Amino acid sequence: MNLPAQQLTPEAVDANHRVPRRRWVIASLLGFGVLVNYFDRVNVSVSQDALHASFGVTTVQFGYLLSAYSWTYALMQLPSGFLLDKFGVRKIGRISTLLWSAACFCSAGAFGLRSFFASRLLLGVGEAPTFPGCSKAVGYWFPRSERSLATAYFDAAGKFGAAFGVPLIGLLLLDYGWRWSFAATGIISFVYFVAFTLFYRNPNEDKRLTEAERQFIVAGGAHIEGFRDPSQKAKQKVPFAHMLRQKKVWGLVLGYGSYNYTFYLLLTWLPSYLSKSLGVDLRHSVLYTSVPWAVGGLTDLVVGGWLVNLLIHRGWDASRVRQTVLVVGTSLGLGIFGAAYSHSPAGAVFWITFSMAGLSAASPVGWSIPSLIAPERGVGTLGGILNSGNQTAAIVAPIVTGYIFDRTNSFAWAFGAAAAIIVVGVAAYIFLLGRIEPIPEPA
Repeated sequence: MNLPAQQLTPEAVDANHRVPRRRWVIASLLGFGVLVNYFDRVNVSVSQDALHASFGVTTVQFGYLLSAYSWTYALMQLPSGFLLDKFGVRKIGRISTLLWSAACFCSAGAFGLRSFFASRLLLGVGEAPTFPGCSKAVGYWFPRSERSLATAYFDAAGKFGAAFGVPLIGLLLLDYGWRWSFAATGIISFVYFVAFTLFYRNPNEDKRLTEAERQFIVAGGAHIEGFRDPSQKAKQKVPFAHMLRQKKVWGLVLGYGSYNYTFYLLLTWLPSYLSKSLGVDLRHSVLYTSVPWAVGGLTDLVVGGWLVNLLIHRGWDASRVRQTVLVVGTSLGLGIFGAAYSHSPAGAVFWITFSMAGLSAASPVGWSIPSLIAPERGVGTLGGILNSGNQTAAIVAPIVTGYIFDRTNSFAWAFGAAAAIIVVGVAAYIFLLGRIEPIPEPA
């Protein structure tokens, strides 16, 4: 049921500390889903030698295999955004979580390279609505001032998923074989499907949401669509073409895409880089790999989430706070260039961790922007556009890195390319995205 504007008093906002916290339970559920997502994504990255032994996978083929998930993931972003705006987070979320858990079991049972490749394509289809759906759910459940911290709940989970997933899956692979490592992620994914089905509701459907918290959320600028009775006619969906005409949309896509290029270079190739370039055995490389992701998860939560939230609550200009974290954090990502000239595992891990810490601080701010600037019925669409750009970078990064290493037997040029792309992203944030404020409604 829609909440009349006259019931939204300043006291509802000022009494935040007395308001129940059902919305943070929802944020934690979304974060768990993304954590599981990244267990599914990183399991291939530690399996190069095992897949070579089973299917004869070459270095270039492995680069394509690493990016296969991203092909369908990118292809489904725009349809996912449209479906989320049309059918809602709850319905699309249930279908997608069931699909991606099935894809993990298909990987475990693959009988050849083609069937394994097909299972990764299916995983991309299943996981495609995850981030646009989380962004849309945050727009329903959180006032504008809390969205950076709420976004950090699920965004940081991606880093922690890599931090814990790579060593756990790597050790499982070493002790029990690669098929069991994929079966384990399938089981965990199915557990999340059950949890999401049982517990996720939009605010208008959640019986545990109190009236006090409902008033607080709506008073802070939450999207009314999440509180509208299903029998009420929804607003007209925002045209896709209208989004593409906005300079801010292109600034956001290019800026965040530069982050995602480096993110996926490291997500897919870091264990191989440590083992092939620096001579670290697989058991130790998966442990080294967890360091940048663990630090990145912490800066994601503490800087991009908690600190941004704190400064905005204390009266700092919200747009300036978010823009500063975006630009400075992404700029620190240039530390990836230092890894190009590192000759020891410790030096390489230091520079990669420095880079990932900066990029991760900016990441939740970037993912909070669709719910801050898009018209109410266009958050899913803008989230889909954003993630299409992200996954274009995710497709290109593993393949380009595979070719570079195959030709040069070095990762130096791959890290240099990532640094150049980050420079482009920082410029896009400054000159195209600019001030973080709503884009015009369509005529």
